[in-house]
Parts: sequence; structure tokens; C-alpha cells
Amino acid sequence: MTDYANDVIVSADWVEGHLDEFQSDDPDHRLVEVDVDTEAYDEAHAPGAVGFNWETQLQDQQTRDILDKSEFENLLGSHGITEDTTVVLYGDNSNWFAAYSYWQFKYWGHDDVKLLDGGREYWVESDYPTTDEAPSYSAQEYTASGPRESIRAYRDDVENAIEREIPLVDVRSPEEFSGEILAPPGLQETAQRGGHVPGARNISWAAVTNDDGTFKNFDELETLYAEEGIDGEGTTVAYCRIGERSSVAWFALHELLGYDDTVNYDGSWTEWGNLVGAPIETGSAE
Repeated sequence: MTDYANDVIVSADWVEGHLDEFQSDDPDHRLVEVDVDTEAYDEAHAPGAVGFNWETQLQDQQTRDILDKSEFENLLGSHGITEDTTVVLYGDNSNWFAAYSYWQFKYWGHDDVKLLDGGREYWVESDYPTTDEAPSYSAQEYTASGPRESIRAYRDDVENAIEREIPLVDVRSPEEFSGEILAPPGLQETAQRGGHVPGARNISWAAVTNDDGTFKNFDELETLYAEEGIDGEGTTVAYCRIGERSSVAWFALHELLGYDDTVNYDGSWTEWGNLVGAPIETGSAE
């Protein structure tokens, strides 16, 4: 792990070795599984892990936005988390929603947060211990120090990126990028138009992980993005459909490679593909 720019991921072995701390009511450590729903969590999860439902707990249902400060504080405090807690996040799809949560933790100023390398699948398929018992921890007071706007992009930032030819990384599938489809098969279509932001590079979120869901090493990640002209010089904007897959790319660029000017456009294609008059390109990447 030390080859990465920042100390932001932990191995499954490390988590297993600290399960006693994660199962303690003491708020020093907390393990959190984040999924789009909690069905898998209800069946089996790492001992001591609390379950966050991304759809209902980590975004505002009316505005399709991240939690505001008070909502974030209430959520974390109710699960025994303080601003000084070491939080380890993991989830399905090689940490799609865990990475989104990590980014939101950082946005609201929580420094001591990490991802479990490989996510839920790696933990379960490698036969690490699981349970179906949901823990309960004493509520704590949580005070957020954010927001940290330096890691977030909005629609006007994307417009500025187009005008100034700032690198945009579209992490969706080639079919979504080209406009052939609006969403991954089986998922809800959330945009009126298909395609991509003009000038965007199509670098799949999956390109940053190995077959087992763990992140590739520093040199592999550096080469992957350098081949598309992204080297950490200046701003890079990552986006996807709803902001979760782009959070994986943001994590790789900002946290593992240390490209500090990388921002996540969490509005992503759900916003851009529905904007009247927003420029869109179709067709495959060159």
C-alpha cells in the first residue's frame, strides 16, 4: 500500500486483524458497508460492519444531491461515528458506492477514512468471516468541518472545462459513451439524451482495478492515465451516470496517484444528459 500517494486503502487481512476494534462500542474504529440497497448486507457482512443504503441514506431523495451538513452529521453520529473515528468503507461492484461515500466523507471534511481494497466481493469470496447480525453502537456527536469544494465539480465547471479544454474522464462503458445506451443493462435510464461531454476521454472505471476488484498499483495507474494525456498537471474532471463510478476514478487519480486537482462531477450524466442546450457528442472514442 505504501507505493500509493496517500494512506487511503487497507487490505482484507488488515481489517480481519482489527475486527475486535471494529466490533467495539468505542468510536475509535468503525467499519461500514455501503451498497445501493442493503439486501446483501442483511444476508452476510463483515462482523461489526454497519450498513448504509446509498439510495436512501447517502443522498437527498428530493434533490438527487449529496446529504447536506446536518444530514451527514446525523447519519454518522447515529452509527457511533465521530469526526475522529477511523472509518473503513467497503461495498459491492468493486467499491462503487463505497468510493462515492469516501468522496462524500472527504467533502464534509472527514480525514481518517479508508477503503477496503477489493470491496465486498473480495471479502466474501476470499472466505473472510461474515455474519448476518447487524450491530448497534452508542450514538455520538458528529461535527463536520466541510464542505471542501476543491474536490467537487458542478455543471458550470464542466462548461468551463469544455471551453478551456480541461481533461474530462468519462468512466462509463463504451456503449454509454457513444450514446448507444443510456444506462448499464438492467439499470434505470436517467437521461433524455445519450452521448458524452465534448472532448471527454473514455477511460472505464474498471480499468483502475484488477480482476479481483483490488486497485492496480501506482505505476499501472500512472501509465493508464498518461496514455490519455492525464498526468496530474492541471485540473481533471471525472464523471459517469450518477457519480458513483466516477468516484472510483476520482479515488484512483486524487488519492492513489496524488493528482490533487482532480474533481468529481457527481451530477454526471443524470444532470448533463437532461440539460436543455448542453453540448453533447455521440460516437465512439477515437
